[in-house]
Amino acid sequence: MKPVRLPASATRALPRLALFALCFLYILPGLIGRDPWKTDDAAGFGIMWTMAHGSLADWLWPNIVGLPMADKGPLTFWIGALCIKLFGWLLGDPMAARVATVGFFLLGSLSVWYATFLLGRRSEAQPLKLAFGGQPEAKDYGRTLADGALLIYLGSLGLLLHSHETSTEALQVSLVAAALYASARLIDLPSWRTALSLGATLGLLALTRGWVVPAGIFVSLLVLAAWQHRGLLKLLAGMTLPAGLIVAGSWPLLANLMQPFGSSPTPLWLDWNLAQIAAPSLDSLKYFFKYGIWFTWPAWPFAGWAVYAWRQQKNALHIALPLSFVAVFVLLALINPNHVEGILLPLLPPLAMLAAFGLPTMKRGAINAVDWFSVMTLSTCAAFIWIGWIAKQTGWPAQLARNAFKLAPGFKPEFNLLAVIVAACATAGWIAVVQWRLSRQPSVLWRAVVLSSAGVILCWLLLMTLWLPWINYGKSYAGVAQQIALKLPRSSECVDTNIGPSQRASFAYFGQVNFSRFADGPCDFLLLQDSNQKRNDVMLFKPYNGSAEWKMLWEGRRPSDRDERFRLYRRSGR
Repeated sequence: MKPVRLPASATRALPRLALFALCFLYILPGLIGRDPWKTDDAAGFGIMWTMAHGSLADWLWPNIVGLPMADKGPLTFWIGALCIKLFGWLLGDPMAARVATVGFFLLGSLSVWYATFLLGRRSEAQPLKLAFGGQPEAKDYGRTLADGALLIYLGSLGLLLHSHETSTEALQVSLVAAALYASARLIDLPSWRTALSLGATLGLLALTRGWVVPAGIFVSLLVLAAWQHRGLLKLLAGMTLPAGLIVAGSWPLLANLMQPFGSSPTPLWLDWNLAQIAAPSLDSLKYFFKYGIWFTWPAWPFAGWAVYAWRQQKNALHIALPLSFVAVFVLLALINPNHVEGILLPLLPPLAMLAAFGLPTMKRGAINAVDWFSVMTLSTCAAFIWIGWIAKQTGWPAQLARNAFKLAPGFKPEFNLLAVIVAACATAGWIAVVQWRLSRQPSVLWRAVVLSSAGVILCWLLLMTLWLPWINYGKSYAGVAQQIALKLPRSSECVDTNIGPSQRASFAYFGQVNFSRFADGPCDFLLLQDSNQKRNDVMLFKPYNGSAEWKMLWEGRRPSDRDERFRLYRRSGR
C-alpha cells in the first residue's frame, strides 16, 4: 500500500514570485562586490581570464598565465571566458565570469524542479484516492513535490559556497541535476532524442570535471534499465553512449591534433581522472561520514525517511532513479583517495529529489520538530551575525570586536547603508515567514522545509552583506598583488615563481605580474611562496640555481594569514 494519503489542499504550489525571489536572494549575494577569493574561486577565474585574453592555444590547454591546469576539464572555463568577452567591458572581468556561475545555478535549480515534477506526476507516486474524493490532481501533486525538492536543494549547506564560485564544481552539480532530468524523461517517454540529450549531458560532464562521475551515472542507468526497463538498454547503448563519447572526446581529439604549446593536455587530464579511483579505505569512510552529514543537510534525513516510507514500492521510479544516483555517488566518494568537498557535491540533486518524496509521508510531530530546530538554530545564527557586525562597527561587545580584528589585522570597518537596508529587510522577511508558519499551521507539503531553506538563505545573505568587506579582506590577494607590482620596474618584466594557482591568478590580474609561460627562458625576477613555520631556502632555491644568485627586493603576506609568506627577488647583477 502507498504510504501517502493527502487532500488537494496540501498540494497548493508555492507562489511563483516567492520561489523566484528565493532563488535570486540565494545566488546574487556572494557574487557582487568582491574579489576572486583564494583557492578554487581565484584559480577558476584565472583560467577564464587567461582564455579570454589569450589565443586558441589557451582555450585548448587551460592554464593560468602559463601554469598548466588541464586536469579537470575545460568546459566551465570556456563558458566563463565567453562571458568575460561578452560582458567584461560592462561588468569587469571578475563579475562577468560570475555571469556563468548564475547560469550554472539556474540550470541546476530548473533541472531539480523539472525532474521531480516528472517523477511526481507518475501514477506510482500519486497518493491514495480518498473515499469521498478530494485527492490532488497528478499535475498539482508533482508541482508541489518539485517546489519541495527545490527548497531542499537551496537549503543544502554543501551547495552554498560552491554554487557561488567560478569553479568546475558549480557546473558539475548542475549537470548532474540535468542528467537526472534527462534520465527521468527518457524512462517516462523513451525516444532517441532524449537518449541523445542524455548522452550529450554526460559528455559535457566529462568535459567539466572528468569522466569518472558520468561513467558512474551511465553504469547506474544500465543496471536500473536491466532491472526494470529492459527496453531502454538499446537506447542507452545505441544512442546515449555514442553521443557521450563524441562530446567527451571532442576536446582531447582537437587538442591532440593541434598540439597547443607544442604538446597535448590529454595525458594530464587522464592522469587526474585515474587519480580519482583507488581501493576504499578507512580514511575515506571517516571523511565521508564526518563531512557528508553536514554537507548534505537537511536533505539526507528526509531522503532516508523517503526510502523507508516507500520500502514496499522500492521499484517505483521516483525512488529507484534518484536512489541509484545516490548509491553510485556514495561509492565514488568512498573509492576516491582525495578528501575534498567536491566529491560530495553530486549527491545533492538526487538527495533533494528523494527528500521531496519523503515530505508527504512525514508525521506532523516530526515536521514540527524539524521546524523548531530550524527556527532556533538559524535564528540564533542570524542574531550572532548581527551582533558580530555591531561589535565590528561600534566596538561593543568588546570581546567580539577584538576577535574580529584579531582575525583580520589592519581591517578598517566601513558602513554601507544599502547593505544594512538589504540585511534588515531580509531579517524582517524571515520573521514574517516564521510568524506565518507558526501561527497558521499550513498543511501544504513544502511547509516542512520552507523554514530551513529560508533560514539558510537569510544567514548567507547577512554574511554577504554585513560581513562581505571583512571576508573579502581576508580572502583576497589584491593588496599583496599591488605591493608586488610596485616593486617591479616594469609590468613586462618576466617573473619565475613557485606560487599556487589562486595566487598566480590574483597576482596576474590585480598586479599585472608577467609570469613565465610555457616557452619562456629564465627570468630576472623570482617570486617565492613558503611558510613561516617551515622555512627551507635550500630546497626553495634549488630549481633556480641556488640563493646566491638572487637579491631580495620585498617580503610580505596577507594580514589575515600569519603562516603564508611571499618574497620577491632580483637576479644579482641585472
